[in-house]
Amino acid sequence: MLNETKKVAIIGLGREGLAILNFIKKQKEFKNFEIWVLDKSTKVKLPKGVKGQIGENYLDNLEHFEYIFRSPGFHYMEPRLQKAIKAGVKVSSATKLFFDYAKKKHPLKIIGVTGTKGKGTTSTLIYKILKGSGKKVFLAGNIGTPALNILSKIDKKSYVILELSSFQLQDLHTSPDIAVVLEMFPDHQDAHKNLKEYYSAKANITRHQGAEDQVFFFGDQKQSKVTGMFGAGKKNPVLPQDFNMFDPSELTIRGAHNYRNVVMATLVSLALKVPKEKIIKSVKNFTGLEHRMEFVCKQDSISFFDDSASTNPHTTAAALRSFDNRNIVLIAGGVDKGLGYLPVYREISALFKRHEIKSVVLIGENKNKIRAAIEKTPVRIMEAETLEEAVEAAFKDLKSTHGEGVVLFSPGAASFDMFLNYADRGEKFRKIARQICGMSNK
Repeated sequence: MLNETKKVAIIGLGREGLAILNFIKKQKEFKNFEIWVLDKSTKVKLPKGVKGQIGENYLDNLEHFEYIFRSPGFHYMEPRLQKAIKAGVKVSSATKLFFDYAKKKHPLKIIGVTGTKGKGTTSTLIYKILKGSGKKVFLAGNIGTPALNILSKIDKKSYVILELSSFQLQDLHTSPDIAVVLEMFPDHQDAHKNLKEYYSAKANITRHQGAEDQVFFFGDQKQSKVTGMFGAGKKNPVLPQDFNMFDPSELTIRGAHNYRNVVMATLVSLALKVPKEKIIKSVKNFTGLEHRMEFVCKQDSISFFDDSASTNPHTTAAALRSFDNRNIVLIAGGVDKGLGYLPVYREISALFKRHEIKSVVLIGENKNKIRAAIEKTPVRIMEAETLEEAVEAAFKDLKSTHGEGVVLFSPGAASFDMFLNYADRGEKFRKIARQICGMSNK
């Protein structure tokens, strides 16, 4: 190893992998390193001057690298990566690099947001509130823009909002100045070793805070509260039931879960000294994010809602709770993440008793698992081979039984069996729904 060229590896050349590549190329400490890209996909195009280990054997000989940078999609607990760590290889990520360099460069304010669901909505709303109040603010992280891409734009007056997943937090040794902990429940059990390890990864958002930092968490949700208790930051429990700045009926976005996240964003913004009137204006103008309880169109008194971002049974249950006195047909199913569907069973049972749901249409790899979980309810269960068949079946069912209601696409599972990602899945649902509604998809 002493006579070998020093090597640095980037695992995965997606958005964050490219950001890492562009970043380390400019750093003096990597000037004499040989840069390698490790990617399972044989279709990846290697940039000029970069070597590659591509295909099924892309993880061979990891211990031969000095540094390894992993993308969030590559699991930190992967046995071969752990073996490399034990051999002395330094492992980092885009998120770790950002914290290291941002804090060296500027005394800026970093606001990190995590939770099982609601991260994107809450992060975006905090961003819009701060921007609406005239602050210099950036939104990055899991929401789409790699944090490394904004490093050259920030200064000491900047506010950076980072949406942080468990995979980005997993090996983080720095916590944000302000940590925002939303509701947490079981997720990603196909990737994390167990539930304890998933929650432990999330806790890094507060674990390394100092006394001058702050954490906001839901005081009425067990795991949010537990995570909020880590670290030395000032504790700010959030209780939406005690909030009175505005009422849920004043919001454009639908659902009790969304109201809770709006309350969280509001209280964080108040702590940053944003005037109440500016917060209220931003909140009331906020229409939410794509594929998150998004109204698509209406045909013959039947409304279509796209909740494709729901990849967890708990979020599907929350989506079902968002409609009062409405006839609902749920479309659900996809790739299983090692989760149980008891939350969906309970919600369907409650809705059936109130005559609000009659049918469920199941698609995807895990449709048999969902069927097994809900078949003891009196709800009628249908199956479809394609999303198009599912949407048409749901529409026809509502039209023939009630003549009005809601077709709710809230899969409660990952999308990779039939689609590129949840956004691709949501776009296809919207296209099908708009065709039924007689709308152009241009």
